[in-house]
Amino acid sequence: MPQSSRPQKEKQNLHPRNRHRDRYDFPALIRSCPELKPFVTLNAYGELSVDFSDPGAVKVLNKALLKHVYGIAFWDIPQGYLCPPIPGRADYIHYAADLLAPDAGVIPRGPAVRVLDIGVGANSIYPLIGVKEYGWKFAGTDIDPVAVRFARNMVEANDLAPLIDIRKQASREQMFGGIWRQGEFFDLTICNPPFYASSGEAASAARRKWMNLERSTAARTRNFGGTGSELWCSGGEAGFLRRMIAESALFGKRCLWFTSLVSSKDSLYHCNKALEKAGAAQVRTIDMSQGQKKSRMLAWSFLALPEMAAWGSRWRS
Repeated sequence: MPQSSRPQKEKQNLHPRNRHRDRYDFPALIRSCPELKPFVTLNAYGELSVDFSDPGAVKVLNKALLKHVYGIAFWDIPQGYLCPPIPGRADYIHYAADLLAPDAGVIPRGPAVRVLDIGVGANSIYPLIGVKEYGWKFAGTDIDPVAVRFARNMVEANDLAPLIDIRKQASREQMFGGIWRQGEFFDLTICNPPFYASSGEAASAARRKWMNLERSTAARTRNFGGTGSELWCSGGEAGFLRRMIAESALFGKRCLWFTSLVSSKDSLYHCNKALEKAGAAQVRTIDMSQGQKKSRMLAWSFLALPEMAAWGSRWRS
């Protein structure tokens, strides 16, 4: 291939520990995943790339990244399901890890650290990255039976069942209830909530995206996919997060940090009001970005500072 495999610095806005801060090394990715090769071409700048408007190309690129960077031998999702951009998902894991090591301390590693992923999806990206980067133990939940089946198959295929437990959420009214077992504690909860309030709103946003990019009608498809439960819910992102915050108070001192991504700045206002009402003792907002996409991680805890300081003894016992 005409381009050198030597990566060039890019994506300086990603977390310092994020292994995707360099530009994609396509020759190396192809060596790890030959399936990627037909999708890699020279772009308008004479650089190796893939067509990010092509869902097939995005999916195979994810497979290659997971195999080359994290050693995930098998990864697959059903057609139409969310195929998330891996650099941004890795960023969330790293920023969440920082919460466990205040004042630039040592981040705890290994299965003594337990993480609950609300809405794990068929892709299971967060548990896969979290296990490979930090060795944590995950419980991933989802309401979609197809997503649960694919996630469980992926966990088994990669011999990760001792570290990743996929649980089916039976209730659309609960996020933690029915999943959080008696006597169970988590160090972190993570979530990438549905953004839209309806299927029509999601479809309209997709059309605007492609019109802004001046794509052809034939190419106007959601390149990262997403089913109904992954993209929208009643009340949209703000409504989802308000419900999550209210329910988190019921499990308050059984978790060190509750967290979620928050895409909309407007949602943050509603979240802060809900956190005040729920009686959260600690609240942090951490800005994140990938390219031109701006996001943030919202974290809250119901523990007082002395209780948080003592929490780490769980990891050392």
